[in-house]
Amino acid sequence: MSSGPRAKTWKSVFMDPPGPRSKGAAVFLAVKGACMGAADTVPGVSGGTIALITGIYQDLLAAVKSVDARAIHRLLVLDIKGALAGVHLRFLLSLFCGIGIAVFSLARVMNYLLAHHPVPTWSLFFGLIAASIWAVGRRVAAWSAGPAAGFCAGTAAAWYVVGLVPAQTPETIWFVFLSGMLAVCAMILPGLSGAFILLILGKYEYVLGLVENPFVPANLGMLAVLAAGCAVGLAGFARLLKYVLDTRPDLAIAGLTGLMLGSMRKIWPWKEPLVTEQIHGKLMVITERNIWPEPKFSELMIPLVLMAAGFGAVVAMERISSRWSSGHHTVSSESSESPPSKQ
Repeated sequence: MSSGPRAKTWKSVFMDPPGPRSKGAAVFLAVKGACMGAADTVPGVSGGTIALITGIYQDLLAAVKSVDARAIHRLLVLDIKGALAGVHLRFLLSLFCGIGIAVFSLARVMNYLLAHHPVPTWSLFFGLIAASIWAVGRRVAAWSAGPAAGFCAGTAAAWYVVGLVPAQTPETIWFVFLSGMLAVCAMILPGLSGAFILLILGKYEYVLGLVENPFVPANLGMLAVLAAGCAVGLAGFARLLKYVLDTRPDLAIAGLTGLMLGSMRKIWPWKEPLVTEQIHGKLMVITERNIWPEPKFSELMIPLVLMAAGFGAVVAMERISSRWSSGHHTVSSESSESPPSKQ
């Protein structure tokens, strides 16, 4: 495999690193990215969960890790071929194309559904996450004391984090950069969404507004600041997460499963607002608590059907992904940084 300065042509720069080897594989990876992007627009639902259950989680971490200090240095000295030679460019382009399309097309839709149809929307998400807990937890090879402790710690951490009260925070450049850096770390963690971290930081509606109107000059500049924060956070956190997954896979996966279980506190569909406040002319819920729904079949039928649909969608997605991966190598088997995930 070519690397760094040995890359002689643009074709070798593009084709030698791991990535989709056919148009079909690239499209399928973009579809997975679109599912991740759709999940990341919702507070409490993580794109990392989608990456994990579709079998591309470790490939994603390896691809992010490939954008290292050496590549950045070569880019700064205008050695474009040398900078891109070791980057998993085809993987990243396909995946982030899908993510970008979903985020920019669904931001307005998600905002509307959560504002006007919260119970059915959260019911669907509840089913998605419940199935994801099953799909990810079964990947732990042996539930010994270590993985069990990691599971409990992950559950407790997520339960606490999702119970934090959203705060009012500044809309300055430094804070938007910090918000992007923290949100992207949660975005690749199954169970904790970047959207929810933005909500805690008081920047969820602000960022949705930027995404809904990206070509306004002021919004474009702040989106660039947000993207820069995401890039910095992703580059550092992905390396740490990849190291843990490579050295202690059962402990890491058990901990990630616990994060998803703890996040169910946020995703429970039936809630009662405790404190509301006028923010930018809109009545916003500041704190709320989970409640039991009224035991009326007419009111429970649609939410329960949507829960079942969400659960079934994840099971189907995992099976389709597993069958596709067995017949099509989305990532080159020559890559030593991207071992196959457990099935």
